[in-house]
Amino acid sequence: MSSTCYSASSIQSLNPTCPSSLIFTLHKPQLLQIHSIKETKRTRTVRTYNSNTRTRRRMTSVAAMNAVSSPEVEVQNQQELKKGIAELYDESSGIWEDIWGDHMHHGFYEPQSSVSLSDHRAAQIRMIEESLRFASVSDDPAKKPRSIVDVGCGIGGSSRYLAKKYGATAQGITLSPVQAERAQALAAAQGLGDKVSFQVADALNQPFPDGQFDLVWSMESGEHMPDKQKFVGELARVAAPGGTIILVTWCHRDLSPSEESLLPEEKELLNKICKSFYLPAWCSTADYVKLLQSNSLQDIKAADWSENVAPFWPAVIKSALTWKGFTSILRSGWKTIKAALAMPLMIEGYKKGLIKFAIITCRKPE
Repeated sequence: MSSTCYSASSIQSLNPTCPSSLIFTLHKPQLLQIHSIKETKRTRTVRTYNSNTRTRRRMTSVAAMNAVSSPEVEVQNQQELKKGIAELYDESSGIWEDIWGDHMHHGFYEPQSSVSLSDHRAAQIRMIEESLRFASVSDDPAKKPRSIVDVGCGIGGSSRYLAKKYGATAQGITLSPVQAERAQALAAAQGLGDKVSFQVADALNQPFPDGQFDLVWSMESGEHMPDKQKFVGELARVAAPGGTIILVTWCHRDLSPSEESLLPEEKELLNKICKSFYLPAWCSTADYVKLLQSNSLQDIKAADWSENVAPFWPAVIKSALTWKGFTSILRSGWKTIKAALAMPLMIEGYKKGLIKFAIITCRKPE
């Protein structure tokens, strides 16, 4: 397995910070209007990974991330997990859309900035734009993506945005029938019915042929994947030669060279979050990079955007505590209530440096 090399480069700011690997896409909100923001410059450390570098530490084995008892038990566990994820989003997606809009993911903010509620939807759009910029996705008509897959699409906010931005076709997949139906209705209402389509499908067994998509997009869905190796393998499989993969996901912190695993109290906190959000075992950014390397992907880059998403969860909690948010959660069902009660645990994980909001991008060889 290739080793990793860390090089610092300066990028234009709008930095990210986000929670570690939760297994699918947790539907977060979108932003109201897009507010213009000043172009400022900050220095951000980006890690670029090459196949000829030395391994800094012994990484968590992929087998340990995915494994367990017997194959039969594992299949049953995964089926129960998928059922829980689908039901959670069937219940809660309408609430998120009503309060936050159709972008169910973190927003991107200037570090330590103070923001009002009206800024959050614009920050969600910035998250999309900053992710595209980080991955160096071209706006050149000759090079821009023409076919896109949105893996863990929610109600299709990213799919529709990307299709409009690039004049591309987009296909979204989700485990939630409610989300797929709502995503298609919104596409039709926005005049995108011939460009964007959605279906219920498993990200670990995508219903697409090899090499179909110029841009493979996964915005906060990796957290829900019980088999990270298979997940990354599917992202690589459906990418076209020369295509770009953008993975934005919650991870736990990278282990130090002397560590074999997280601390017991860290595991305990993540386990509590997993039970509420229907997540499998978490992994680190370094684990994801190792998996991308094992699939012979190129130009692998990763960054920790945790500082850039810091205002998001407090805003989500604040919106849940309004009368509208509170009554909606109570009406939606027990799974949504459990997820709402776990929100402070996400903030705790971020503050302790345990949860990381990671962006990882790469390119499939020509």
